[in-house]
Amino acid sequence: MKAVNIYMEANPNPNSMKFVVNFMLLQDGVSFDYPDAEAAADSPLAQELFKLPNVERVFYMSNFVTVTKSEGVDWIEIQDSIRDVIKPYLEAEKPLILEELDKDPLFDENDSEVVKKIKGILDEYIRPAVEQDGGAIGFSSFEEGVVKVNLQGSCSGCPASAVTLKSGIENLLKRMLPNDVTEVVAEGV
Repeated sequence: MKAVNIYMEANPNPNSMKFVVNFMLLQDGVSFDYPDAEAAADSPLAQELFKLPNVERVFYMSNFVTVTKSEGVDWIEIQDSIRDVIKPYLEAEKPLILEELDKDPLFDENDSEVVKKIKGILDEYIRPAVEQDGGAIGFSSFEEGVVKVNLQGSCSGCPASAVTLKSGIENLLKRMLPNDVTEVVAEGV
C-alpha cells in the first residue's frame, strides 16, 4: 500500500478545491478534465467522485485533483468525503485513467513556427501559474491572429478566468509575438 498524504488548497474559483498529493499523478503537461460523470468513462476515480452529492467537475494534473462543487454547499460539508474517496483509491495504487498517453500532448512536429512559439510561451509562462490555481490551459488553435485556448479544472467557470485570459494571457502573447497575435479567446468556458 502506497503512503498518501493529501492537503487541500483553495484557488480563485470559490467552487473548486485542489486536493494535492505527495507524488506525481501524471507526467508534466498532461491533464484530464471531466465536466460530468459521462465524460469520466475512462477514469474510475472520477466516477467514484461523481457518485458523491455536490461534485460537479473533476480535473487531474501533475500532483493534484481539482474538484468543483455545487454552488449551494460549503467545502466544510463535503471536503472530508472527497478526501475519503481519493486517499484509499491512491493508496491501493489503482489506475487514475484506463488509457495512457504515449506522446507529449503539447507539441506536434507539424505545427507552424508561430504555433510552436505560442505553445512554448503557454507552457513556460502561463501553465505554471494556471496550475498553481488548480487548473490548466490547453492550446486549441491559431488562425488569423486569434489564439484559441481551453481553460480546464478550476479555471472553467471561475469568475476570474476572463480577467486572467485578457489581462494575463492575451497581453503576454501580444507582447511576445506582436506581429502574430491579435487576440486570445477561450473555448468551452
